[in-house]
Formats: sequence, structure tokens, C-alpha cells
Amino acid sequence: MAFTRYQRMLKALEDQLSLLEVEKDILIHSERGIKLTCQALKTIRKEVLAHNFESQEEEIHFFKEIKPQLYSKVIYYVKLFHIESRRPRGSNPSQITYLNHQIDGLQLFFEENLEFYHYYRRNSCALDRQYFTRGNADLKLHLDNFHSFIDESFSTSHDSIVATIIAHDMLIAYLKSEINKLENQNGSERGAPSSFANIFWTANKVDLIELIYALNDNGAINHGRVSIRELTSLFEQLFHIDLGNFYHVFTEIRARKNGRSKFLDALKIALLRRMDEADK
Repeated sequence: MAFTRYQRMLKALEDQLSLLEVEKDILIHSERGIKLTCQALKTIRKEVLAHNFESQEEEIHFFKEIKPQLYSKVIYYVKLFHIESRRPRGSNPSQITYLNHQIDGLQLFFEENLEFYHYYRRNSCALDRQYFTRGNADLKLHLDNFHSFIDESFSTSHDSIVATIIAHDMLIAYLKSEINKLENQNGSERGAPSSFANIFWTANKVDLIELIYALNDNGAINHGRVSIRELTSLFEQLFHIDLGNFYHVFTEIRARKNGRSKFLDALKIALLRRMDEADK
């Protein structure tokens, strides 16, 4: 199926982007991200124009689910570069003020597109035919979406709005993480007990972040009266791992359309299998 091919292309891109995490210079990181995502967008565009869609349902699914996942990454890296290139290099308070101002600007987009924002957040589909099929460009839309008039063969009136919502979610998560780092920069870090020196997390980092959020939201630790940052720091020390921008990762977990709790589901299957084997 065509969508399987597109998903494989997206997965390949995500694998390439994950390798950028080792780059500590955020501007170089962003530039490389822009290059990779723009190239991937061009490649998928060629695929779409070459094969088209077998049904209107496929077209809607592509422009509502698949293209925004890719295009959001283009928007994310472009805006990240502009934000970080203008970030003041002065005191922590001045940086925090700047970053909070950027968050306010990003959230303004949600307010300007509030009706559609609620439509998308509720996973509504009543107007999908109007929003996510080509040839339905709306002259009343925000100027940022005029690309749909320029490239009608690969754009709908609202796919870029979905992409921008996703990108802004990721940017806000990143900026909040940076603010937290600045606010806690002078905090002391305690090492993990020496008896745990040989204990390491061997699953994916994304899996651990999924688990941390689940434990927090379930109130399993301190009855839920502990922050995600504190829990993350605890697990980082315990397993000798750097979870990086975990807010950003959780945003990507939320954006999953299938299997949003993949690791937790896998844990349940593994536990039940062990119980079944023990009962034999």
C-alpha cells in the first residue's frame, strides 16, 4: 500500500534526525535538520505526484496524517534556527524572558486558528473533505497558507495548519525545557548509588520517557506530587542515561496516530506471557 511506503520514508527520516541529537550546537543541528526534512518533503512530493491516490479517503489520510508529520519537522527546524540565532547570550533571566516571549508568540497561532484548532484536537472528521482534499483552497485563510494556491497538486487548505500546530507543540516543549535548564542550572546533581553502577536502560530512550510519564500520571510515585523533570532526573541517574529534551519526545509520542502507548502495551504482553508460561 502507498501509505506503508510513506511511513517507511518517514521512519527513515526520523532515524536520520535522531542522529542529530549528538550535535551540541543547536544552530548546526537545526541547519542539518532543515536540509534533511526539506529533501524528504521533496521526495515524498514526487512519490505522490507519480502515484496519486486510489480514493478520496486515501487523499484525506495523507494530507491530514502523513504530510503534516513531515512538514511539521520542516517548520520546527526553520523556526528553531531563527529563535536560537536571536537568543540573547546574557544572563539567565534575560534568556528566560526571551524564551517565554517566544512561547507567547507560538501560542498566538493557536488563538488565531482557534476553531480549526479545536476541530483538530477533538479528532473531528466532519469537514475533512473540505480541509484535506486538493482544490478547496480558502481565500479567507491566513496568509501563511497561501502555499496551497502555489502548489495545488501537493497542498490542501489545512494540511499546513496541522503541521504548524504539531511544530509549535514541539517548539513550546523545547523552549520550556530550555527555561527549566536555565532555572535549575545551579542545582546540584547527585550520582546514583554505587551498587547500581552496572544497571543500564537497554530499551529505547523513547520507551523510558513513555514509562516515566505513565508513572507520573498514575500517581505511582509520591502520589503524583513529583514533577516530570524530577522523575526524569531520577531515572537518568539510576540508568546512567541522558534523556535529552524529554518534553519534545513526549510531544512526538502524543502525535502517534497508532500505538500511542507502544512500550506500555508491550510490557503488558510480556507480563501476561510470563504468567501464562508459569501456569503451565
